[in-house]
This record gives sequence, structure tokens and C-alpha cells, in this order.
Amino acid sequence: MTIKLLNKLSTKLILSISTILIIILAVYTYISVTGLTNGLTESSYQYAYNISDIVKKSLRYSMLLNRREDVYQIIKTIGTEKGVEGIRIYNRLGTIIYSTDSSEVQKKVEITDEVCFGCHNQQTALVTLPAEKKMRIFKSNRNKNVLEVINPIHNEIDCSTAGCHAHSSRVEILGMLDVMISMESLDEIIAANTRTIITNSLIILLVISFFCGLFISVLINRPIRKLTIGIEEIGKGNLSYKIPINSKDEFGHVALRFNEMSVKLETAYNEIEDWSENLNKKVQEKSEELKNIYDQVIQMEKLASLGKLSATVAHELNNPLAGILTYSKLILKKLKEQQKNSEFENMIEYLKVISEESSRCGKIVKDMLLFSHKGDNIYLQSDLKSIIDKCSSIIDYHLKVNNINLIKEFKTERSDLLCDPQKLQQAFMSLLINSIEAMPDGGNIIIELSMENGIYIIRIIDEGTGIADKDLPHIFEPFYTTKEAFKGTGLGLSIVYGIISQHSGFVEVEKTSPKGTIFKITLPLKV
Repeated sequence: MTIKLLNKLSTKLILSISTILIIILAVYTYISVTGLTNGLTESSYQYAYNISDIVKKSLRYSMLLNRREDVYQIIKTIGTEKGVEGIRIYNRLGTIIYSTDSSEVQKKVEITDEVCFGCHNQQTALVTLPAEKKMRIFKSNRNKNVLEVINPIHNEIDCSTAGCHAHSSRVEILGMLDVMISMESLDEIIAANTRTIITNSLIILLVISFFCGLFISVLINRPIRKLTIGIEEIGKGNLSYKIPINSKDEFGHVALRFNEMSVKLETAYNEIEDWSENLNKKVQEKSEELKNIYDQVIQMEKLASLGKLSATVAHELNNPLAGILTYSKLILKKLKEQQKNSEFENMIEYLKVISEESSRCGKIVKDMLLFSHKGDNIYLQSDLKSIIDKCSSIIDYHLKVNNINLIKEFKTERSDLLCDPQKLQQAFMSLLINSIEAMPDGGNIIIELSMENGIYIIRIIDEGTGIADKDLPHIFEPFYTTKEAFKGTGLGLSIVYGIISQHSGFVEVEKTSPKGTIFKITLPLKV
């Protein structure tokens, strides 16, 4: 958790800004404290020097008159002032002749002592001291800082001409005034101001850090979090997710571009998904088409094989059947002419059966010949409407007998087709006869002709009993029939299938139910 927090951009920014602020405020505090200390120290120096000068000038008159008691009282009185640690006057030989501490009077200091080192640190004593040489800071017995100011007493004209104790005019320095000022108050002021500066710096640091953290959290961390959530949502697949940032800064620009990207991704994903679904549908459709083509090829192979077999069988059976039929009819004719008893009547009935069965066999042979006959198709430019009209004329009697109304719906102006009109008529007739036989209670038969994308579509719609589910897959197979025994050969729809296939078309049951059946035939405009 700690590592994760440290890796956050906002945390890094806050730490970086805080570090820079700490460095800046530390430098500022150091400069401020140093400047304050130097300034107050300079003021203390000036204050101490002013006191030293005041003491020197206050003592001048009494010393000229040699009033030692007055000098002592003046020194003692000034020494009682707050902040004054002590006042000493040295003669030119280094002996203390006046002091606020009476125990120090008549004590002599050595040239090597620190108080003398400012003037006597060289082979020749200095007559004029620079300002920095006149002052020093040392620790008192109470371990407090004390500022000591050395003020030389020069041999002025008044001193060298005074009657009480004249000094030779060749002597330049008569003595030294030593004033010691306590720096305790100054140190307390500096310490207090230092604490104030440091405290203020820390408060400023905390306040700036707090507001920086607040601003970074609001202006940077929150937008980044929203961007992170958006990226995670996109990663999870939620391509419709939009980042709710409406600002006009860089984050708002990034959010706008991100939302545009998500829209494009969603669009592309939907297109890919649609394309994938369409591809699956296309593959499925093509698979169905290939399956249908494969089924058609198998059906055509079956038809071709059966056609060869039918041609051979029909040829072999046709001649003996023709002889049987001819002679049975001849015998029947002669027996009718010489009919005299009941025995002949029975023979006549037997011969009728032979004749009828031979005729039925001949019909089977005829259908087989039609089924197997390939021949050279004669394709002519024909009119589909005329072919349909001719079919309706031929079956008109059957329609009336079965109480069926034939309705023709031509939904296209064009109806020309390069085809074998005789075979197409045979195919239409076969389908119409099947529809009539499926409508024992009468009704309507609709022949619909239309064109779609250069393909003629013929629908034959009846109101019959429909086709059972178990029979539907086999209706175009040769010799498969749903009619009663001895009433059909099972070659009618197979012949229709073959004729339509020869015209590069397709025939199928589009819809069937107990309320009727729709046969759909498609014929391309060009063969």
C-alpha cells in the first residue's frame, strides 16, 4: 500500500514541492536569522559604543579637575543602568584605576591579555584602532554573552596643559575606557525572533503544502483518477464509457480525445462484430447453398443412373408388352364375335385384365422413356405467359370437373425466355395435375409469375391437403409416390426436377401445410 501510494503522481508532486519549499524556507530562515542577528549585533555595537562615548564625555570634566570621587560616582551610577555589566578605566601602564567593581581597582593587566590584544598584538602598539578592533564578545561568569567596547583616552590639549597633572604632549594615549554591555536581552530577542521566523516558516510550509496537496488532489489527482477509471473500463470491454471531465485544460482535452477514441473503438468493434455475424451468416448460407448443390448433384446422379436403367428396361419391356397387348386385343375381338357361353365370358374378363395391365405397363414404360430421354433439347425464344395459358387450356376440363378455379397472376411485363417450351409445358402440367389431385373438395389454384434480379419466379399455389413431413425430403426421388397402389409411377416430380434442372433452374417446395402447398420454380433469364 505504501509503495503504491509513493508511486502516485500526486504524492510525488506533493513531496517534490514540499522538499523545494523546505529548502527555500530553510535558506530564507537562515538568511533572515543571520540578517536579524547581524543587524541587532550592529545596533548593539553602536549602542555600546554610544554608551562608552557618553561615559567618556561625562568623565572628561571631572578628570580634568582631578575629581576622583566624582569620576568614581559617575562610573558607579552609569554601571547601575540595565544592561551595563561593568565599566573600567585603565591608565597607560595597564592598571585599573576606576571600576564599577571596587575589587578590581589597582589591578594590572598584561599586554598578552585578551583585553589588550587588540592594540598590542604587534611589535608596536596601535594608536588608532579600527572599529572592529574596539569590540569583542566573551562569556561572563554566568555564561552569558557580554559585549566589551574599548575606547582609547587620547592626550588632548586640555589634558597636557592642565595644572593638576600635566602630561607630556608627546604622549598620545593616556589610558583606556572599557565598557561591558550585557547581550542577554539581545540574545533573547534574537532567539525569540529566530523561533518566530522558524515557526512562521513551518506554518507557511504546512499551509502551502496543504493547499498544494489540496489543489493537486482536486486539479490533478481527481482528473487522473477519472482517466485511470476510463482506461480500466475500456480495458474491461466497456467501450461506451465516457470520462466526465468538462474542463478546458489539458486534462479536459485528453478526456475529450479519450471519449472520441472510445466512440471510434465502439464503432469499430460493432462493425467488426457485425461483420463477424454477417460472415457467420454468409458462411452458413453458403454452406446451405453448397449442401443444396451437393444434394442436387446427388439427385441428378441418381436421375442419370436411373435414366440409363429406365431406358434399358423400357426398351427390353416395350417389345414383349406391345406383342402381349396386340394379341390380347385380337383374341378379345374374336371372342366377342363368337361369344356363346359363360365360359367365353370369363375368358373375356381375363383378357380385359390382361389388356388393362398391359396398357398400364405400357404407361410405365412411356414414363420411363420420358424420364430417361435426354435427346437434343431444342431451345427457342418463347413466352412463359403463353406456355402457362396453354397449360390452363389443356386442363380446363379437369378444373371444371373438380370444381377448381385457376387464377393467373402475372407480375412482370417481360416473359420471354430461351427454353424448350414443350418440356416446360410438361413440367407445369405435371405440377398442376398434382395440385388438382390434392384438392378433392375444390378450391383455387394460383399461378404466379414474377421477376427478381433477372430471374423468373413461378409459384403454383394450391389449397390442397399438403405434403407430409416424412414425404417432403423424398418427393423428387424417382419411383417415390404417395398415391394409392396402381395409380402412379412416382416419376412425375422427378421428370419435373430433371426438366427444370436442364434449364439451369431450380424447383422446390416453398411452403406446405394442411391448407395448401406452394411449389416455387426459378428460371434464369439466360440459359
